[in-house]
Amino acid sequence: MNQQAAPSDDWPGKRIGLPAEGPRSIGRLGRRLVALAIDWGFAVVVSIAFFEYDAFATLGIFVAAQVVLLITANGSFGHLITGMRVVPVAGGLLGIWRPIVRTVLMALVIPAVIWDADQRGMHDRVAGTLLVRR
Repeated sequence: MNQQAAPSDDWPGKRIGLPAEGPRSIGRLGRRLVALAIDWGFAVVVSIAFFEYDAFATLGIFVAAQVVLLITANGSFGHLITGMRVVPVAGGLLGIWRPIVRTVLMALVIPAVIWDADQRGMHDRVAGTLLVRR
């Protein structure tokens, strides 16, 4: 007899009306970490090439790339490569302030590692955004 696993009664994003899997579901930890590594790697390469791998230059490049790409493409290089995008919880456009607030809080690290039951970091909660699968 072939049995399928019963779907879970709860999943990240359920409380905000998102599906358990597939498009528009919450971007999970593995994808997030790979996206972060891609974005940080990009910043490191640019920093090495133009700023002799200065720590503040690397952070500045990371922040600038995040803000510009979130505003223009709804996702950083890492987000887009791993099949994710950043969207406002309420729908509509991200605008300019959400990417700036989200990125500044992420650069501070602590808000980004404090998560709720829906796997949203404090930086996403404050900015009113979600990192979802495309």
